[in-house]
Amino acid sequence: MLVGRMGGVYERAYVQKRLDRWDEVEEGGEKLSAKLRPSGQDDMSILAMQRLNDYLPNGPASPVNMVLDYFKHDYEFAEPPRVTSLQNVVPLATFTDFDDDIYFVADQRGYEAVVYYLAGQYLKADKSGNIVNPRLQLNKVVTEISHSGGGVTVRTEDAKVYKADYVMVSTSVGVLQSDLIQFKPRLPTWKVLLIYQFDMAVYTKIFVKFLRKFWPQGKGREFFLYASSRRGYYGVWQFEAQYPDANVLLVTVTDEESRRIEQQPDNQTKAEVVEVLRSMFPGEDVPDATDTLVPRWWSDRFYRGTCSNWPIGVNRYEYDLLRVHRTPNLSIGIAPVGRVYFTGEHTSEHYNGYVHGAYLSGIDSADILIKCAQKRMCKYHIPGKFD
Repeated sequence: MLVGRMGGVYERAYVQKRLDRWDEVEEGGEKLSAKLRPSGQDDMSILAMQRLNDYLPNGPASPVNMVLDYFKHDYEFAEPPRVTSLQNVVPLATFTDFDDDIYFVADQRGYEAVVYYLAGQYLKADKSGNIVNPRLQLNKVVTEISHSGGGVTVRTEDAKVYKADYVMVSTSVGVLQSDLIQFKPRLPTWKVLLIYQFDMAVYTKIFVKFLRKFWPQGKGREFFLYASSRRGYYGVWQFEAQYPDANVLLVTVTDEESRRIEQQPDNQTKAEVVEVLRSMFPGEDVPDATDTLVPRWWSDRFYRGTCSNWPIGVNRYEYDLLRVHRTPNLSIGIAPVGRVYFTGEHTSEHYNGYVHGAYLSGIDSADILIKCAQKRMCKYHIPGKFD
């Protein structure tokens, strides 16, 4: 990994010394997180943990410290350490359970292939793999979910009406925080409050194409960081090992920078990108970019962001309530909000924010629904808040 700045590249030893210090702080953070009470009363931000470990007490100030901090935190959670829960993301379950190597998946079929593969296991498909079962309704925009003791009614933007015994809502938490879907009757106040407590972060991968390569290549140079005095300003770059002849660079931005970039023309983004690259490689003849791809997850009404991030102070008891409905006696268990169930990456107990979290939470939520619908096992026990 190289760290660039205006006018060139930092010395490797200079950067490594700061990375080693960050590793020490992270180890201290893991030990502290393990000691916090499960109730969440002692939870703190990752930034607060850094201060406790005497790591840049006022936050990272120099460009190199800022971009390293960004790479270690914002690049993973899409939000800065000051808003991210220490207790619920350190150590990060995904890295603990699946290793902490980061791979760029270059499968041109996209995630859609996974969805069709799973659906094809129980819905009829043609020889090409396309789902032809009439129960699968695509390109339908749900605008209203009415629910009662007798069942649910779902209305779509094209004035179609669908009736069922139960409904599983798998939209992002960002959509739940918007007015796209109206629930009738409205969701309970406690549920709405929990939905709005969770953060819907914005994570933007910008692809930039050039006529030729001008950047460093070889082992250990997949990542290149740009140390700017402005946090998150085109900070994390990847060089395309998966598409060696494409002449494409990938730069990741998050949070405020993502929102800013989504609201400006792509030509302006392209110009900013080239300006950054020319400042990093002053000795190279950096050409103008020929094309860019700028996703707009935050502006898209079907997403309203990219993934959830666990904020400070939301403990696992409250998180369980995000998925299900409490009953007057928590020792007995819980039941859905009427016949409305919820699933999605934001309901994954350990892997929120990730695709595997969405997949596993879907299995978990479906199991809860099936047990209730078919076996009348509608009680789902969760520990009390202070247990």
